[in-house]
Amino acid sequence: MKRYDGSEIVNIGVGEDISISELAALIKEIVAYKGDVIYDASKPDGTPRKLLDVSRIHSLGWKAKTGLREGIAKTYEWYAQHHKGQGS
Repeated sequence: MKRYDGSEIVNIGVGEDISISELAALIKEIVAYKGDVIYDASKPDGTPRKLLDVSRIHSLGWKAKTGLREGIAKTYEWYAQHHKGQGS
């Protein structure tokens, strides 16, 4: 962001699409959750695609170094190490 002085929104991400169910399954796998993921079909499911356009940040020379799986795993590992015995 040192080279950006615009007023437009700049999305930051890996530029890959993933469905909510795929994301839930990924998190379930990473945290070793053995239960079921239950969807409430009576609630709105939001926009069909949740993919952010990352072309603006790519044009500034930035690209994600960490993929989604690795990022979630690292975040969960950090959380587990820093919140032991706090009722979670």
